[in-house]
Amino acid sequence: MMLEMKVDRTSAVDTDWAFAAFDRRDRSLDGQFVGAVKTTGIYCKPSCPARRPLRENVEFFWEPADAIAAGYRSCMRCKPDEVGRDREAVAAALKLIEQSDDTFSLEELADAVGYAPHHFHRIFKRDTGLTPAAYRRSVQARRAADALDGNGRVTDAIYEAGYSGPSRFYANTKGHLGMTPSAWKNGGAGVTIRWAVVDTVLGRMLLAATDKGICRLSFDEDESVLAGRFPNAEIVAGGTALEDLVRGAIDAIERPAQMPDLPLDVAGTAFQQAVWNELRRIPAGETRTYADIAAAVGNPKAVRAAGSANGANNVAVLIPCHRVIRTDGSLGGYAYGLERKEKLLNAERASI
Repeated sequence: MMLEMKVDRTSAVDTDWAFAAFDRRDRSLDGQFVGAVKTTGIYCKPSCPARRPLRENVEFFWEPADAIAAGYRSCMRCKPDEVGRDREAVAAALKLIEQSDDTFSLEELADAVGYAPHHFHRIFKRDTGLTPAAYRRSVQARRAADALDGNGRVTDAIYEAGYSGPSRFYANTKGHLGMTPSAWKNGGAGVTIRWAVVDTVLGRMLLAATDKGICRLSFDEDESVLAGRFPNAEIVAGGTALEDLVRGAIDAIERPAQMPDLPLDVAGTAFQQAVWNELRRIPAGETRTYADIAAAVGNPKAVRAAGSANGANNVAVLIPCHRVIRTDGSLGGYAYGLERKEKLLNAERASI
């Protein structure tokens, strides 16, 4: 379920932040504020395709109603007033999915919130980073994981999570739990995790992987962290079996502009997965703020939750949480030290 935090909207919109988003036509911030052009008397959403005005000719408001009160009228080209309705529809659909044990078709879900299926599919993915079907699968996977964590039987957990049977559960949780249900419940029982510790320009790096992909990449750690997390897994030194993955991870550190597409085996909530997907979209050499990430996954109020999801990343560098900074431009936190974060960012800027 999406997490939210309250933000203070009684103060004026940060002009530098808003104009930068307006100038790059940031679609992820549509519905969060509007830009009003003094020379035309029109207010627009950030992604409006119209030619950009001079900075001194634009002011920003949190709500369209505020722009209207100031004497502006809605842009007929980008129709900023419709964005709020879109977000309300997505929020209503999320509530339906979260609170119901039924499986809705796209047509049923769209009809329930008053939209055409194709249009609703597009706005749902724009706001959440997932399709309605993918979001539903992630909800079911999370319910199953919660049930398994409660030491319930696997079969009971499958039906409690809303699956029609075991075969559907195994198909749908692939890529969400990252392991078989018994392994998820029993500390990795039946799973082999291979590891290697190597020297890099950032110091000693631990890389661990299941047969599906890399499950941990960290610094200043050894294999004991794996034994603590998966006490029943078979944890073995990787040797030649990990050579390609280790080489790819080193390339990602030393040549970030040509980061290889390495297989990952990570698990998280729907919100965490959406944040991690957004992190992987940040180009090397660029940064985003925690507020940018929260807005990009469709929940601009969840800045703190986005920070928590950022910190829950188990695969450093490959899911580039180091590319997220504070709104004031400072580096913020990093699990492996700000010096490493700064080195990563400087190397990436130098590589482009």
